[in-house]
Amino acid sequence: MENEPRYLLVGSVIVAVALAMVLGLVWLSGGNRIDYVHYTIYFRNQSVDGLDVSSPVKLRGVKVGEVTDYAFVTGAQEAVQVNIKVEPGTPLQTGCRATVQRSIVTGLATIEIDNPKTKSPLIQATDSPPWPVIAEGSSNFEKVTTNLTQMSEQASQALNNINQVLGAHNQQMFAQTLENLHTLSAQLVAHKQILYDSLRSVQSAADALKQASDHISVTSTHLDEQMGQLSQDATTTLKQTTQTLSSVQQQSVVVTQSLQNLIGTADYQMKQLGSDVHQDSQVIKETGQRLSDPGELLFSGHTANRAPGE
Repeated sequence: MENEPRYLLVGSVIVAVALAMVLGLVWLSGGNRIDYVHYTIYFRNQSVDGLDVSSPVKLRGVKVGEVTDYAFVTGAQEAVQVNIKVEPGTPLQTGCRATVQRSIVTGLATIEIDNPKTKSPLIQATDSPPWPVIAEGSSNFEKVTTNLTQMSEQASQALNNINQVLGAHNQQMFAQTLENLHTLSAQLVAHKQILYDSLRSVQSAADALKQASDHISVTSTHLDEQMGQLSQDATTTLKQTTQTLSSVQQQSVVVTQSLQNLIGTADYQMKQLGSDVHQDSQVIKETGQRLSDPGELLFSGHTANRAPGE
């Protein structure tokens, strides 16, 4: 009888603890369902290999949520629809991008979200589907994979080219070239004295050409000096000629004035001589008229006019 209250107390405690645990689980599950913010991402260019339900979702390397589910989208642009949930208060801005980051060691993938460099407004969350869409970004791992693929293709092409270069025909041509080089080297050794003499002849010709060049340089310098002296003499002669022409011009002006004076004097004298000749001709004419009538000359009481000079 004494143990019954003790059993009742222990049972009551156990029931209370179990009830508290059930209530805590219900509260936690209800809180998660209400507080998480849901988004949708469509991956068209990136592989989701290694991505699974409950895979982490990170923002700047910090886990802010997880993947809830994913499905295939068919149509004009096939894609993988991935739904995620993130903690409330996570600052996802408009224009953010989501990429799949994969661990090289484990192969497990996570979703990395990057906000734009410029500050943008936050994405408006909704309480029911369709959820806001986060655009797909460009994964560095995918870039590296693409570059490695391109490098492997280029390396394969280079190996094919090398195989073509090292083919049987090219190997034969290469062997023939080596043989020709061997023959050429043997001929050069056999005719090395001739080559040495030829090189000495070329050296002698080069020396002669250098001497000729030096002589031409000296001649050019001397010619420049003579041309300078000739130019100076020509300048002096031109000055003297200019002075002589100036003197001749002055003398010609004097001669011209003298000729003008002489012509004026001669013209006056010619006019005077003409006047005298005209007067003499009048006297001779009158005398001739008188001499033509002797009677008048003899019996005239007048004395005949004397000619000038009589």
